[in-house]
Amino acid sequence: MSLTTKIYSLLSLDLLNSLEKSRLEPAGFQKKLFEGLIASGRGTRFGEEHNFDKIFTLREFQEGVPLREYDGFEPYIERVRRGESSVLWNKPVKWFAKSSGTSSSKSKFIPVTDDSLHKCHYSGMKKMLATYVANNPESGLFDGDALTLGGSVVEDELGNGNSYYGDLSAILLKNSPFWVEMRRVPNLKTALIPDFEQKVEEICKSAHKYNVTSFSGVPSWNLILLRRVLEHTGASTLRDIWPNLELFMHGGINFDPYRGEYNRLIPGSGMNYMENYNASEGYFAFQDRSDDPSMLLLTDNGIFYEFIPLERLSEALSGRFTDFDTVESVKPDVNYAMVITTNGGLWRYLIGDCISFTSLAPHKILITGRTQLFINTFGEELMINNAEKALSVACEKHKSTVTNYTVAPLFMEGGSKGSHQWLIEFDVRPSNLESFSADLDSEICKVNSDYEAKRKNNVTMVAPQVIALKKGTFYEWMRSRGKLGGQNKVPRLSGNRDYAIDILSIQESITE
Repeated sequence: MSLTTKIYSLLSLDLLNSLEKSRLEPAGFQKKLFEGLIASGRGTRFGEEHNFDKIFTLREFQEGVPLREYDGFEPYIERVRRGESSVLWNKPVKWFAKSSGTSSSKSKFIPVTDDSLHKCHYSGMKKMLATYVANNPESGLFDGDALTLGGSVVEDELGNGNSYYGDLSAILLKNSPFWVEMRRVPNLKTALIPDFEQKVEEICKSAHKYNVTSFSGVPSWNLILLRRVLEHTGASTLRDIWPNLELFMHGGINFDPYRGEYNRLIPGSGMNYMENYNASEGYFAFQDRSDDPSMLLLTDNGIFYEFIPLERLSEALSGRFTDFDTVESVKPDVNYAMVITTNGGLWRYLIGDCISFTSLAPHKILITGRTQLFINTFGEELMINNAEKALSVACEKHKSTVTNYTVAPLFMEGGSKGSHQWLIEFDVRPSNLESFSADLDSEICKVNSDYEAKRKNNVTMVAPQVIALKKGTFYEWMRSRGKLGGQNKVPRLSGNRDYAIDILSIQESITE
């Protein structure tokens, strides 16, 4: 064990002891959090509107505060952005994490308070790192550099000059303590360059000078950076440049499609991968064991959780069902929609993720999907409402009609960039399929800022591939699966290629 690792381990003992207590007594920690959140909420406009001064039990909270998605919070958040104080939280809000989501708005602006920043996001990261070092006592993690591919922030045009919005990663970098900056690369100025390609090139210029032991972020973005580093240096693998590299902390999208490529770029033993569940709304969980893909739910991290069995989500959204599960009542292997109340001022917020519990002692989860259909292979978070709206506009423009369609990813393999493959069976086919494809791409960019960012300059994703299927293809495919009639539907969006491969195979057997 290196001296740095030994010092860090000693400093982390209290943190690990507290984490262990929360594993053993999650309900007690959640109860204490709930009471603290309600107390803070009593000093807010939202709390006044929802009679927080009369709420003392969870049942009273569930009956008095309706479930909301982002659309329901947007008017409150806009007031905060315009400078109104104590709207959702009882302290000033300077930062807003911008991201796309399932709402009807193109972008979400999630308040990031000092409490959520330090007692949730940073707190979760510290717990993850402390756990990693405890599991790997011979680690040299802190003897080298942490590579972070940050985003960017801008002044909020709705504010009074004292508030900003941007990527969560950039907000975390802007507020990180000096001792973290001492071992993080690239420098802050480079990490916050808005133009992704320029940022990658700047990092590549100094890559050979770094002693990178860890990096973090979204797999698709980092894959582009790592490939470019290899091109720039002429190295065969990252081991040739950073021999002490040992950890990638990833999240945001499913890592499995990328695992093989990362193993190719970072060969040999000694490389570890840890998934963490850190969204704009909060830091919820991390993978605490390398031999278990599920993640430890953090019950002492500024978030109070409720869980809706997915089959009852419609009832919950209509207000007919309010008595949601908590960590005390959840069951394993059930798909739940996760609801959060946070120290960022979100109250009974439906985050849009579906999870299932793999263990209740401790509480460990897997992300099973979204409450709406989506593709999030490259961080683009294409939602069914985005896809339907864009397709409708493109069809109207080209005077075409669609019988059925499905969309699947084309993965980053063999040095290629990612893309979407649209398999469309037209009733009336557009006269120019290439022009139709371009307009479809453009319309998706208009309604989804994350997709737009991935498509900018073909950085992560290239233009979608549209294949006009032979008429009758979907019918024959559904028949081959025994899915004709009734309530059976063609799946619109899928995060893997299983459906697409089957459908393309079926098409080969059809004669027009």
